[in-house]
Amino acid sequence: MPRDPSPPMAPQPQLCLGQVRHARLRPRKHAFSYGMFYLRLPLRSMGARDFPARLMSRNRANVLSFRDSDHGDGVTPLPDWIDGLLREHGVLDAGGEIWLQTMPRMFGYVFNPVSFWFCHRPDGALRAVVCDVRNTFGERHLYLLEQGGAIAYGSELRANKIFHVSPFCKVEGNYRFRFLRNSEQNGERHLARVDYDDLDGPLLQTSLSGTARPLRDGAIAWALLRYPLMTLGVMARIHWQALRLWLRRVPFFSKPLPPQEKVSR
Repeated sequence: MPRDPSPPMAPQPQLCLGQVRHARLRPRKHAFSYGMFYLRLPLRSMGARDFPARLMSRNRANVLSFRDSDHGDGVTPLPDWIDGLLREHGVLDAGGEIWLQTMPRMFGYVFNPVSFWFCHRPDGALRAVVCDVRNTFGERHLYLLEQGGAIAYGSELRANKIFHVSPFCKVEGNYRFRFLRNSEQNGERHLARVDYDDLDGPLLQTSLSGTARPLRDGAIAWALLRYPLMTLGVMARIHWQALRLWLRRVPFFSKPLPPQEKVSR
């Protein structure tokens, strides 16, 4: 008798090596790109398990680490937290895998300008994306992207900008999001593109791309050799690029009060 097919392997944590790009279109053109790496974690499949690597730990110190308390509300198990947030906003069919895309702590430090929660239906279709945005003032806001059904990769999603991120942009206009993925010989490649339009039209074009590999010590060691101070560099580069814009006399806007609502669309 033919054997029953083996059950599919559960999704595994991934390390993605890639690049962040940023371009300002006006009033002064300004562009930069940096190499980096980030994590993609299948939260439902992982449960409370630690990582299968000696160079990275969960909720304890290591060269690289991931702290559950850095995400969600800091207390509730992460799948329960995101499920509750989605239910509160009318998304009831995202019971499939939840992939959290974020940067790890490196030697105990991290600043994540944006993390993405990719929330799938049980049939594997992408149902919603939560963009967890943080600024250098210690504030945080969540943009919920959903359109009432499955989200096709490559389709454009929009959200009104209501949260201050950069002093060189007003809090107005909207973001345009596009997420893509495709399989390559070296692994699955992911792209998150976020463009910003103010009331005068397109202003910023940004993207984060990377090729996923299994989270193993070899991949971690290679990433550390290429980007040994990545998380410290994120904050340093934010301030360096801000100084460059200020020296070029790009208009500067004072920080407004943060929005009262924690989640918006």
